[in-house]
Amino acid sequence: MTNEQDDGPLWAEALHNDGDAFAVLFDCHRARVYRRAVSLTDSVDDAEDVTAAAFYELWRKRKAVTLVAGSIVPWLLLTTVNFARNHRRAALRYQKLVSRLPRSNEAEPAIEATQIEDRDRLRASLRGLAPTDAALLVLTGVEDVPIWQAAQALGLKPPAARVRLHRIRKRLQIELHDIRPNVRTTTEGHLS
Repeated sequence: MTNEQDDGPLWAEALHNDGDAFAVLFDCHRARVYRRAVSLTDSVDDAEDVTAAAFYELWRKRKAVTLVAGSIVPWLLLTTVNFARNHRRAALRYQKLVSRLPRSNEAEPAIEATQIEDRDRLRASLRGLAPTDAALLVLTGVEDVPIWQAAQALGLKPPAARVRLHRIRKRLQIELHDIRPNVRTTTEGHLS
């Protein structure tokens, strides 16, 4: 790469948990990564989120990152592209979900007491889950992360994650048996 500084010496220090060296790398490359994120996202706020996530991922995976021609920029840019794509997919899923929500003709939709009670019971049940179980449920059931990726993110083996997810669903079915939300399931029984 032309006009690129050699990140090798700073990267070697960052690999030994030197936060100051990593901060210098951040300062050197943040603007370029941010420009790429702006070109791939819908807002500067989204671009800032993607930029932060790319650098966080660089720090988190630093032992596995390989420099290209002495630079971390190619890895950062690839990660930025992937995060921006994931961010856009998540935003589209959210917009799709919001568009399916029932609309009321009134300015302020009336919420029945049973709906409030059901929502509170659901929240209490979710808060009662172990943090790993709650994260597994959110990643797979809400964020559509494949179970093997959720397992890896949580430090679990995929079969163990499947068993945990099955137990979580059974527990919630028992605790919330009288609540019948309008939820579609696929043929595999996963939320969709």
